[in-house]
Amino acid sequence: MNWLNSEAFVLFDQHILWSDMVGNILGLVALALGWRRSIWSWPVQFLSGLVLFGAFFGHLTGSAGKQAVVMVVAGYGWWQWNRLKGRAADGGDGQITPRFATWRERGAMIGAAAVGTVAVALLFKAYPTLSWDPWPDAYIFVGTVVAMYAQARGMVEFWFAWLLVDLVGVPLNFANGYAFSGFVYVIYGALVLWGMRDWWLRSRKGPQPALEGAPA
Repeated sequence: MNWLNSEAFVLFDQHILWSDMVGNILGLVALALGWRRSIWSWPVQFLSGLVLFGAFFGHLTGSAGKQAVVMVVAGYGWWQWNRLKGRAADGGDGQITPRFATWRERGAMIGAAAVGTVAVALLFKAYPTLSWDPWPDAYIFVGTVVAMYAQARGMVEFWFAWLLVDLVGVPLNFANGYAFSGFVYVIYGALVLWGMRDWWLRSRKGPQPALEGAPA
């Protein structure tokens, strides 16, 4: 991973690392594939997480931990979307049909995000070497888990969750010298809005898939 952590170029007095650039480009591709509801979103997401883990490890513990979680949840998402394809969730075009979460599911995700953020932040505060900024790191860490879980279940809310994560992640990346991550998140924002619109419209077509009983 040494060459990945070397400097690629300088942009607006910001030193761009290969790992930062490659990982975030892969992340953009994964997000675009997620918008198109392609199952290949998950292996690309896994590869992006692997590269960015190498970029953040030893510097931003919360962000590095986030990428480790990204890889685990990417595996879950790959398995879950394979299960859903060809069943009631299939929209007739070979891809899953997006749906809105139930109020119960929304409440569970919000509650898990709140409790998880507090728990992880307290862990970081108890062990200062894990993070120099516990609360933003914890917020990003837990928010990413919630967003990817919602994506794996085909919920439109996953786009909203990513927007909330980015509100903290963008300034944190700029403040810590990961400029390319910050610039790329501007494009992420546009993709998230377009993807949100597409999934929203598709969720209104046809009957809603019954995923309530699907195992997590």
